Amino acid sequence: MFRRATTAGLTVSMVMVVLVLLSPSARAAVESEANFVLNSFAFLVWGALVMWMCAGFTMLEAGSVRTKNASVICLKNIGLYSFAGLMYYFVGFNIMYVGVEPGGWFGSLSLFHGSTGEEIALLAEKPGAAAAVVERGHSTMSNWFFQMVFVATTASIVSGTLAERVNLWSFFVFIVVLTAVIYPVVGAWTWGGGWLTELGFSDFAGSTIVHSTGGWAALAGALVVGARKGKFRRDGSVKQTPPSNVPAVTLGVFILWLGWFGFNGGSQLALGSALDAVALGNIIANTNLAAAAGVVSAIALSRPLLGRVDLLASLNGAIAGLVSITAGPDLVEHYWAIVIGGVGGFIAVAGTKLMERLRIDDVVGAVPAHLFAGIWGTLAVGFAAGGDLLAQIYGIVAIGVFVFAASGLVWLVIEKTMGARVSERVEELGQDVAELGIEAYPEFLVVPDDDDD
Repeated sequence: MFRRATTAGLTVSMVMVVLVLLSPSARAAVESEANFVLNSFAFLVWGALVMWMCAGFTMLEAGSVRTKNASVICLKNIGLYSFAGLMYYFVGFNIMYVGVEPGGWFGSLSLFHGSTGEEIALLAEKPGAAAAVVERGHSTMSNWFFQMVFVATTASIVSGTLAERVNLWSFFVFIVVLTAVIYPVVGAWTWGGGWLTELGFSDFAGSTIVHSTGGWAALAGALVVGARKGKFRRDGSVKQTPPSNVPAVTLGVFILWLGWFGFNGGSQLALGSALDAVALGNIIANTNLAAAAGVVSAIALSRPLLGRVDLLASLNGAIAGLVSITAGPDLVEHYWAIVIGGVGGFIAVAGTKLMERLRIDDVVGAVPAHLFAGIWGTLAVGFAAGGDLLAQIYGIVAIGVFVFAASGLVWLVIEKTMGARVSERVEELGQDVAELGIEAYPEFLVVPDDDDD
């Protein structure tokens, strides 16, 4: 009797649950919470992939420099990621997203960013709190985390260009300003809903907002800090500095390629519908196609432009293809991704040659791959993805002028106050021994460079 009563009770309960779920309001609530969970989880997973790009930049840079400077590259990259995360939490996110007026210039100058009152109430298990939280579409700090790893990518670009001669603490001071103020202001103009958004400027995942910003900051630093000793000889020739670890550079590029799926895919900013799933598939496919086209283009063009089939130029072609497609990876016509990425690979190879002609020392070729290719990718949105070409040009120029001027000013202040560059003796011995007292390859004998001039 008891067993039959229990079974009947369970049956009635299940029927009641089904009837409740069949009601429109119940279905809407379940769908909203499912979307909330999927979106928040997607932010965290994509963000983790983008964070892993820091490992890619570390491998690429550490393998590109000479053995005597590899350890300091490792410290710079884990340091810049940490400084970027802290500064973006302290003030950067608020400047970029909180209280930005439509058509405005920057957001709130308030400190710190955290969970909303509704989320805190939900964590305290207060009745009715879930509905207000779910209405936002994603958790607050999952969104913050995803946005934060982008600013760390911008900072990593500067590290590679200025390798082997920039003072460690001077570099960290610049990164603090870049991640707390310069990048967030650019973000407020664009993704934050500021004046460039109102103008019609479009940059899906950051060819200009992230990569060109990092490239302009790196270029300003290279001009202030100057070239490595002996890089450009008096007779006009260029001293070649072969990478210390080619497999590490190659591994770094593959890590970056993988992380870019999170970079571009996550910029869909949602994963709660069939539309999002289809768009995500297109974005990742286009990202992969553009990178592949960049590699093939660089391989084909490196011999006529550089006099040899150049492995490093080919690897940089992959990065340039990825940067180029980042402004418009949501293309429906996939052949455009191949065209955009292929042109990006050409730009990376030709840009490297141009930098040498201009006697600007960029150790890893970051300026051609991130700045030049970023400009191209942003322009491509104007004719391949239905963007407003004039608005794209206006945005590129405005962001370029602001970032280059602001970065140049910061570098000049650093140079006048604490010195932007290591001493000549430190540069000769290498920063690993002179600044850190730890060598990446202790079995190698440290020998100061000869003065070729």
